[in-house]
Amino acid sequence: MHSKSDDPAVGGGRPPSRFKASGLRSRHLAAHALIAAWAVLALLAASAQQTLPVARWLAIHLFLLGAATTAIVVWSEHFAVAMLHATLPDRRWSNARLAGVNIGVVGVLTGVWADHPVLTGAGCALLVTAIGAHLVVLVRMGRGALGGRLAPIADYYRAAAAALIIGAVLGWLLATGKAGPQHYSGLKLAHAHVTLLGWIGLPVLGTLFMLWPTVLGVRMAERTTRLARRVLVLTGGGLLTAVAGLAADWRPAAVLGIAGYAVGVAVAVQLFARTVRRRPAISAAAAWMLAAAAAWLCVGVVADLVVLAARPLAEAQDDIGSLVPVLLVGLVAQVLIGALTYLLPIVLAGGPKERAALRAVLERWWKPRLAVLNLGVALLALPLPDRVATAGVLLAGAAGAAFLALAVRVLLRSGRGLLHDADQAGAARRPVLWGTAAGAVLIVLAVLVANSGGDTDGPAVAAGTAGAGTGTTRTVAVTLADMRVRPARIEVAAGTDLRLKVTNTNAQRHDLKVEDGPATPMLGKGHTHVLDVGQVTKNREAWCTLPGHRAAGMTLDIVVKDDTATDSTGHEGHTSAAASGAPDLSADFSSGWRPRTADLAPVAGGTVHKAELHAARATVEVAPGVKQQMWTFGGTAPGPTLHGKVGDVFEITLVNDDPSMGHGIDFHAGSLAPDEPMRTIQPGERLVYRFRAEKAGAWLYHCSTAPMLQHMGNGMYGAVIIDPPGLKKVDHEYVLVSSELYLGTPGSTAQVTKMRQDTPDAWVFNGIANQYTQRPLTVKAGDRARFWVVAAGPSDGIAFHIVGTVFDTVYKEGAYLLEPDQAGGSQALDLATAQGGFVETTFPEAGHYAFVDHDMRHAEAGAHGMVEVSD
Repeated sequence: MHSKSDDPAVGGGRPPSRFKASGLRSRHLAAHALIAAWAVLALLAASAQQTLPVARWLAIHLFLLGAATTAIVVWSEHFAVAMLHATLPDRRWSNARLAGVNIGVVGVLTGVWADHPVLTGAGCALLVTAIGAHLVVLVRMGRGALGGRLAPIADYYRAAAAALIIGAVLGWLLATGKAGPQHYSGLKLAHAHVTLLGWIGLPVLGTLFMLWPTVLGVRMAERTTRLARRVLVLTGGGLLTAVAGLAADWRPAAVLGIAGYAVGVAVAVQLFARTVRRRPAISAAAAWMLAAAAAWLCVGVVADLVVLAARPLAEAQDDIGSLVPVLLVGLVAQVLIGALTYLLPIVLAGGPKERAALRAVLERWWKPRLAVLNLGVALLALPLPDRVATAGVLLAGAAGAAFLALAVRVLLRSGRGLLHDADQAGAARRPVLWGTAAGAVLIVLAVLVANSGGDTDGPAVAAGTAGAGTGTTRTVAVTLADMRVRPARIEVAAGTDLRLKVTNTNAQRHDLKVEDGPATPMLGKGHTHVLDVGQVTKNREAWCTLPGHRAAGMTLDIVVKDDTATDSTGHEGHTSAAASGAPDLSADFSSGWRPRTADLAPVAGGTVHKAELHAARATVEVAPGVKQQMWTFGGTAPGPTLHGKVGDVFEITLVNDDPSMGHGIDFHAGSLAPDEPMRTIQPGERLVYRFRAEKAGAWLYHCSTAPMLQHMGNGMYGAVIIDPPGLKKVDHEYVLVSSELYLGTPGSTAQVTKMRQDTPDAWVFNGIANQYTQRPLTVKAGDRARFWVVAAGPSDGIAFHIVGTVFDTVYKEGAYLLEPDQAGGSQALDLATAQGGFVETTFPEAGHYAFVDHDMRHAEAGAHGMVEVSD
């Protein structure tokens, strides 16, 4: 058992004397000056929520990636050497790894802050490389080392390093938008868990096995080694399972994984509780702070488990996001303060007297600081009004700032002692210390300078644009939801005073920042904020500043009309697509525009159906305000729907009215040798195509001329509906042909590239994006409706779904999969490219029932419509 005056650095004995060498002391001094600088920057960012870009993200990452990561790298190497009784790593390489970590962090933070994805990627790569090297050192340190009963704790540090590498890669995907909006929520949850519970949580747990009894001044329990291994299996394995489940959007795996992690934490805490003895601790301040940190870890993990078990992952994101500040302050900040309160005097002091003096400084006012800090965390954790949560932030920030002030005092005092020793020895002053201090000062100045220029909501901007406008004031309602800003484009006359009434209708928090202009605060669901953009004299962009949201498409273009110098958003082949090429689906269709009817016309009399289709080019409005030249059958894309019964004969005359290109036609509904009827005919030629519909179904027809990708991608497709025998009459019968929409000059390199890469500008029903959203199909409650669906492609299929209904009839590719007299129901009609079928349903009550392609990329990009049901 140790006496209070022993002050061991690690459990079970005095620290190796080599840790007291002046070189290590100066390195610890420099590293902890850096940690303090990161913490100060985090406090600055946290206090600048209204003006600093990505302030909340920046505050969290300045603390976790800057302060906590630097501390973990320094201390995990320090403790690994002690517990493994290993040889000290080469100091130069240790410094290089630490420098790599910090430069990488600077790159990541600056890249996200300034919205430079390349810099973000470079920072991530450097951070991963430095942590990877740290991991290699930890692994090599174990080989050939003497080891000891605490050697298994080094595995916690190795697992944590692997977790940070995974977290950095996920963070890069999120920050650059590479993950895409459909995977954003799952990857963000995985990133938060692997970083908080892995990179931070695992080293904390591992270190507490040794640090907790050391701080208490008691002998370590005999079973510590065995339990430490078991806890790592539970927490590390559970975390790996949870992260995989979250990334794959598989909630059971995520719940199972966090449950395993919680069991591991419970086993460790039970051991820590049994270690407590009724005798004064070596450092009561450190002991209480470490205990409080462990308690908040338990609270956070249990709350996380409950949220994941009770709510779908997409809805759990906000609840878990609210836990981050609790874990950040309650666990990470508090364990950092507690550990440094005990450890800093050990590594910085030159002897027992100086160690006692430094500890006295760090423990000053520790009881009020402990109470204020944990009261602040409690206010953050509880579901209280925003102003109460703000008070919690202020209390926690005050407690953290108080410790920082004491830590800086200790560092300066130790630094003066170090310089005095160096002067006494005739050595040169330490460049590392001065370089680190200068770097920290520069970073602080850079943040302050940038921050002062970030708020351009003042009169300087207004003055810069004064006198150019027409004096008109316009207020536009803007909504934030589903990783989109709606409308995505606003056109104003030059000089218009523009105000944006921004409302977040999403469960996830968003904001909106105008280029060189003001920004909203972070808005919760249902919150509204009015942005006064001022006079608009040039095109500007606005975007959500959360990392990855802009890259995922959460942007708004403010375009000055009739400004030929700046409005360069026109594309070949269409007139008003947004600058990004994606149509603004919330805009209005042109005056006089009419939607294409989705009604299926009854079968005409007789058994022979004759029609004449003209292959011709036509310019049509394919999305709100977007006109595109299409290659058509009969002037529309898709072409006319043909309707008949089994056994009917169709005699179609194809006339090529296209003056510059050959065309053909291929009816999937008939069986015949393709050689003659599907041949290409030249401009001005005619072709009679005769086929008998021997089989029922929803069939595709399309141009048969190569390259068919271009002919179909530009609109040359349509549907043939052949009723199954005995098909019952319903109240409404609709035909919806799904396809991709490629904007641009038909046949141009740019357009063909998009077709080959399957990156359409929109997905559509019956050729026009969102037409049935703005002009809903109408039925009455209780009506029975049949929806024929054909997936025309040319590359993508469809998962047809109607929100709020269940299909009781499903007919796909010539057979019933479900009929009304069966007990089961269906939620989607899945069709691969060139397949067809129908579903039937009854609308139970009045309301608005959206129908979508349930591939949400498609639904959010135009494959969306509405059935308006009235009483």
